[in-house]
Amino acid sequence: MLDKWLSATLDEALASEGFDSFSPGAAGQGRLPGGRYRILGEGILELTPDVVSADARSVVISAGIHGNETAPIELVGEWLAALESGRLALAAPLLVILGNLPSIRAQTRFVTTNLNRLFRRGLDQHGAEPERARELMRAVDDFFARYPERRLHLDMHTAIRDSRYPRFAVVPYSEKRPESEKRPETEKQPETQPRFHWRALAAAGMQAVLLQHQHSWTFSHYSRHYHAAEAYTLELGKVRPFGDNDLDALNGMRAWLGALAEGRPFSTATLDELRFFQVAHELMRTSDTFRLTFAENVANFSEFPVGETLAEDDESGPFVLEEGPLSVVFPNAHVELNARAALLVRPCEPPDSP
Repeated sequence: MLDKWLSATLDEALASEGFDSFSPGAAGQGRLPGGRYRILGEGILELTPDVVSADARSVVISAGIHGNETAPIELVGEWLAALESGRLALAAPLLVILGNLPSIRAQTRFVTTNLNRLFRRGLDQHGAEPERARELMRAVDDFFARYPERRLHLDMHTAIRDSRYPRFAVVPYSEKRPESEKRPETEKQPETQPRFHWRALAAAGMQAVLLQHQHSWTFSHYSRHYHAAEAYTLELGKVRPFGDNDLDALNGMRAWLGALAEGRPFSTATLDELRFFQVAHELMRTSDTFRLTFAENVANFSEFPVGETLAEDDESGPFVLEEGPLSVVFPNAHVELNARAALLVRPCEPPDSP
């Protein structure tokens, strides 16, 4: 059943052929070993165990926020198949989200605008992707309101370029939540900021951790900022078409998803191979003449020395690196105006969990 739900979600032709059982409402729910499933919306699935493990977390798993990032979607498909077959014993509440469905079906990053910059309450943009962002925010709000304990959100992606560290986690920035952004009294408020489990990231095969420095309004940032959840954007290798992904390279991530579904602890690795970075500077595309001066295929975490010119702009002039060396992450000169074109980062020590 769940594999058919996944297929119908990804294939618009299948979705339009009368799959009533894969629609929200009474028809879109049923049993699976150890619990039940409920379809809350197109590409939004909730799994509820009959018995919740003492070590269980309230987990949001999202993939396909960018439509050309296919490896996480394939990994979710394997994970759901293991749950439905009973190879994994469901013992934790799970919210499974496939994000930008039109872009997934078109195999493109996004259709009109980058969905992963729209997760902010009070969003005033209009169009299909802003409406999808609102729908996904409501789903997360409702899920964490019903399951407020030990909140976790893993937003799984793949990067558009090679990387010195192919698998890395981005930790969204957070600060103490303002009173105006607190949820209603009917929702239990988290009492503290989340504790981050670096050893779990290492055990899941992550090779680096990037600590964000300001609000970015990504999906993982939404869960951390508004719900004080432990949340990560996980880059799981490079963008590839469906069927071309090496899922064996994601065995650690597969094991973490299995542990989360079964409500088991997962934090056995050391931090010896996990590298930490913090953002030192953002390069912004503020005009049509903005350009990066290095090759488009430069890998994430490539290092540049002091004195290197990294960007040019006919209006604001060149950007010359005055401190460093610094490494570049997520370079993309073709982003929308006033969007981030690259992050410049430096190594740092592993931070203590808050």
